[in-house]
Amino acid sequence: MARTKRSFLGSLFRLIGRVCLVLLMLWGASLAAVLLVGNRDSAQHADAIVVLGAAQYAGRPSPVLEARLDHAIRLYRRGIAPRLIFTGGKADGDITSEAETSKRYARRNGVPDSAILLESESRSTTEQMHAVARMTRTRNYADVVLVSDRFHMLRLLLTAWKLKLKAYGSPTRSSPIALTDPAGIRYVLLESVKAPLAFLIEDGAR
Repeated sequence: MARTKRSFLGSLFRLIGRVCLVLLMLWGASLAAVLLVGNRDSAQHADAIVVLGAAQYAGRPSPVLEARLDHAIRLYRRGIAPRLIFTGGKADGDITSEAETSKRYARRNGVPDSAILLESESRSTTEQMHAVARMTRTRNYADVVLVSDRFHMLRLLLTAWKLKLKAYGSPTRSSPIALTDPAGIRYVLLESVKAPLAFLIEDGAR
């Protein structure tokens, strides 16, 4: 009886070990994908450039948001797309939205109103992507270029694929969040978990 119990426990521990090893390998693959996708700029001609929202302070873009906007405006000036879509709603206590702040910044940098579209209700990456997918379907846009930080790109592209939104990634390299800084490493580690979870769990039909 004792021998049978020891045999069972040994088999159980071996199974748990194998499962942990598989999970570790999958996490390693996800981590590598975050880094690889985040370092690849696949921008090409599209119907719109989408800037994912980030923090703003009383109408002034945070350094992270400003870096995304500068990159998107450079793409626009290169003729990558004829319009910019700015996303992001209001955080608690805000007097203006991330999208509206982005619009003001773009106008000050020479982008005309006619080239700007806003999505100013979303409060998360998931909400932003679903809203953009709805906007593009309504306007019959075929494809978009997504602009955000490097650590963010894998999750964005996986979400776009799930939403049947044809998208190209164009990460900004001037963000104050460098991948080698403690903050950047933390974001990369978080995204290595968030990206596969977003793909596996989030509903792509909303």
